[in-house]
This record gives sequence, C-alpha cells and structure tokens, in this order.
Amino acid sequence: MTYSLQAPRSPVKAADGPVSSFNPKLSNYDLILCCQAGAQPDRLAFSELLRRYQFHVDRLLYHLAPDWPDRADLAQEVWIRVYRNLRRLQGPEKFRGWLSRIITNLFYDELRKRKRNIPPVSLDAPCRWEDREIDWDLPCHQPGPGEEMATLEFYEQLHSAIADLPEVFRVTIILREIEGLSYEEIAQATGVSLGTVKSRIARARQRLQSELEDYLLS
Repeated sequence: MTYSLQAPRSPVKAADGPVSSFNPKLSNYDLILCCQAGAQPDRLAFSELLRRYQFHVDRLLYHLAPDWPDRADLAQEVWIRVYRNLRRLQGPEKFRGWLSRIITNLFYDELRKRKRNIPPVSLDAPCRWEDREIDWDLPCHQPGPGEEMATLEFYEQLHSAIADLPEVFRVTIILREIEGLSYEEIAQATGVSLGTVKSRIARARQRLQSELEDYLLS
C-alpha cells in the first residue's frame, strides 16, 4: 500500500537552519528532533520520517482492519495527526509507541463511527501475509511441499483466529506479537494500565492456543 502525504509547501525553516540543510542520513532519534525543531515540521525531514515509518503504519492498520477498503485514507489521517501533534511528543525514543497510539485511537474512532464489529476473516478469502513478520516458532529446515502447505494453512488459521478475537484482545496481541512493542509501549498506545495489558495478552494467547491447538500439536 502506498500513498502520498506531504508537508505544506510553505517555506518552513527549522530552528537550526534552512530546509536545504536537512541530512537524510540522520538517525531516527535525530530525525524526530529535526521535525520538532520549528513551528511546523521541516518538510523534507517529515517526508523522510513518513518514508521510514510508512510500513509500520500500513502493517498495523492491515492487522487491525483487514477488511476495510479505505485503509489508505486512514493512513493519511494518521500522518496528518502526526504532523499536527509531533511537537507535543516528549522524547523521540517514544515515537514508535506514540505513533501506535495514534493509529489505535484512529481505529477506535472509526469503529465507533461505523457502529459495528469487524467480522472474522473468512477462511475462503485470500490471505495476504505481505509483511512476513509473525514471531512464531515454525520448522524451517528445508520443508517439502506438504510442510509448506501446512505452514500456509497455519498462517491462514492464525490470521483468522486473531481477527476473531474481541477488539481489546486483538489490538493488544497485534501490538505485542506482530508489532513487537513492549508492555509499557502497549499501555501507552492503548491508554490502559500495565496490569491490564498483561492480562489481555495472557487471555489472548490462551484463546489463540485453544483455537490453534490442533496445528500446534501436529
């Protein structure tokens, strides 16, 4: 999924120099500081920030709302909110968790507007695993065709089982197991206590293990 969102083309200057002095090789930490330096984010720096984190936004929206056809529009809204509020972020090292919170908040806003729950993904529907980032221990010692088919079937069942979780469990397990956020980052992203995060993850894992027991034991 690709989309184009650019900062306004007004001649905004960072506090430490003109737009033309932007260095695209800045670390993520320094890049965020550069975006926070002026009254508005440096246009070139913000474009680079978008490029580096676009995959994170797309992937999280994909797992939160796999059947929503307007995810690209939601992704643009995410970046608009980032652009408007980036200066409020205290600590560039917190950016990824802060960004995840913006995404999840937008998701819940849209969910309330639509006044419906996301239905489970049909097992007959095509399943796209374009990120290939699921952290599950699976055999990988030169599998034969039969093993490859079994692995694909497992991923399809896993995707369906995650989509079928209650919203609060699904969001939490996606942030932990797919996005790799820490418990503290998840608490920040979802606005709940650390204890609630741990409880939701444990219950989500228990449900997934029950749903996938036949595959995990085979």
